[in-house]
Amino acid sequence: MSNSEKSAIHSLTTYVQQTHSKNGLSLHQRRALAAAEHARKARHSSPMFHESNDPTLEFFYHPRTLSVLIALLAGFLYVALFVDPSNDILNTKWGLVALCFVFVVVSIVLFRDGPFIRPHPAFWRGVLGLNVLYEMFLVFLLFQSKQTGRQIMKFFDPELGTVLPERSYGDDCALTLSNLRNGIDIFVLAHSVGWFVKALIIRNHTMCWILSITFELLEYSLAHQLPNFNECWWDHWILDVFVCNWLGIYIGMKWCEYFKMKTYTWHGIREIRSIKGKLSRAGAQFTPHSWTVYEWAPTRRFKNFAGFIIFAVLIMLAELNVFYIKSLLWIPPEHPLVITRLLLLFLFALPSVREYYEYYSNPRCKRMGAHCWMLIATLLTELLIIVKFARGEFADPFPTPVVVFWSLLTSALVGFSLWQFVVAPRLWLPAKSGRTKAE
Repeated sequence: MSNSEKSAIHSLTTYVQQTHSKNGLSLHQRRALAAAEHARKARHSSPMFHESNDPTLEFFYHPRTLSVLIALLAGFLYVALFVDPSNDILNTKWGLVALCFVFVVVSIVLFRDGPFIRPHPAFWRGVLGLNVLYEMFLVFLLFQSKQTGRQIMKFFDPELGTVLPERSYGDDCALTLSNLRNGIDIFVLAHSVGWFVKALIIRNHTMCWILSITFELLEYSLAHQLPNFNECWWDHWILDVFVCNWLGIYIGMKWCEYFKMKTYTWHGIREIRSIKGKLSRAGAQFTPHSWTVYEWAPTRRFKNFAGFIIFAVLIMLAELNVFYIKSLLWIPPEHPLVITRLLLLFLFALPSVREYYEYYSNPRCKRMGAHCWMLIATLLTELLIIVKFARGEFADPFPTPVVVFWSLLTSALVGFSLWQFVVAPRLWLPAKSGRTKAE
């Protein structure tokens, strides 16, 4: 709030206290005070989050909507006057890039702030705009045929659109040094980096391990559909779980502990005299402003338990969707499109999980945040594309042991929830009330 606004509210409050201390406030004065307070809260707070900005960086937090509009119009003028219109294919590609860029700029200008303010709230508004763009592309792809979808991929890379050989990792499962050496490739590093990122997103050691083991069980269950899931037992449990995943989770949780224990004292850049200190403060702008520890507590109440299960399902969807999409659309695992999708999902997930946890844990939060809503819509749209394009692709039925295992696990989860939240409270409450009366 600016100094003029503070002065106006202070003057109005002082006037009311001095002139109406005996008779109370008039209706007009009460409305004026309420309107001023409501306007201040609407401008400077969020329904779920409230953060303060560094006053020495106030220049970067002022609205720049007219400046952005002038810059956009100048860019459009340059394109209209100086770009060669003869190359239709190149113009189409640059036109789509410009369309996406303009949409992200509009998102930065018009969207609401999310839960994070580092490095800048506008950055996360742009991330939300990218999520909306990706969702619109998925909706367009959903209305195409499988063959057309594969041809659309050639628009991004002419070398795509051809059948890819699927590599199987389960041909020779003897536990030898040679086989272990052959099983180590670039995807080993991808496993570790992936779980390091997920640890920063989930921020809970136990939940990371539950999800890590669950994904390996899903690989066992879906190996008849995706040949690259057909791995040896030691590849699943030694290389993946106890080496790569453990390393990523360990380092990620150490980062979480550092940010949890760190003392956040945000001195203004003008208050720091040394050049080294100013550079350090500038770099700290790209670190969290504060750190929230996620305590999921799934057994505390049924809403927590259901929210925990839904969150785990969404994480597994984010993991599995990329494997099915690249298989159905014939995209190599190391292709930049796959890597770009993973990087975007990481950016989408950071504010989304923060908003999901707020909705999950805070009884006063009645509405899910925009980032979280968009990411859930994105994952479910990807799932719909997979269901549509998978028709006729996977002829083999699910093996009987897989069906039995997941049926038993589902029954166990349902039985546990009934016992924990329905039966047990009714058994314990009468006994507790009886002891209270006896005392």
